[in-house]
Amino acid sequence: MLGPTDTLPRAPRRILIAGVSGAGKSTLAIQLASRLGIPYTDIDALYHGPNWTRREEFYADVDAMIGGPAWVTEWQYRSVRPRLAARADILVWLDFPIRVWMPRLVRRRVQRRRGAEVLWAGNVEAPLWHLLTGRDHVLAWTVRTHRDYRTLILELENAAPRLQVVRLRTPREVELWLRRLPAQAAD
Repeated sequence: MLGPTDTLPRAPRRILIAGVSGAGKSTLAIQLASRLGIPYTDIDALYHGPNWTRREEFYADVDAMIGGPAWVTEWQYRSVRPRLAARADILVWLDFPIRVWMPRLVRRRVQRRRGAEVLWAGNVEAPLWHLLTGRDHVLAWTVRTHRDYRTLILELENAAPRLQVVRLRTPREVELWLRRLPAQAAD
């Protein structure tokens, strides 16, 4: 596993970003896409249909995306994680402490709900009271599952040894890694 100051053995062209909700996966993916000139695909947009259901085209859309020569997306949705990892060059793991991602997650959810922000396929956030009381709300789910990433990433490293994993533990490490990236950027 690589850290923020380790040199990548090869230029990334197919990039996955892993981490809990609120860690900044999409933000980093967008930054990488812009810096490297690689297309970014929001995997949530591929997944979510009306009423928060999975789109029928989800698997075909994921396969079409990963069939391309260069892309960046989030490492989400258990059902497609293996196929994403099989095609990726690198997985960047945002392994931040709860004090970093929890405030971000709460702030994002509250802002989206208060602003009635329309998300994927016309969906909107659940009412704010659901943020604290709903067992299936993303906040409750993230708290229950955030420790699972360590196991998932270690299993992935064993299953796919050719996949480079970069573990970034703080926003400062992300900044450091990004500053070092241009010299290693894909052609």
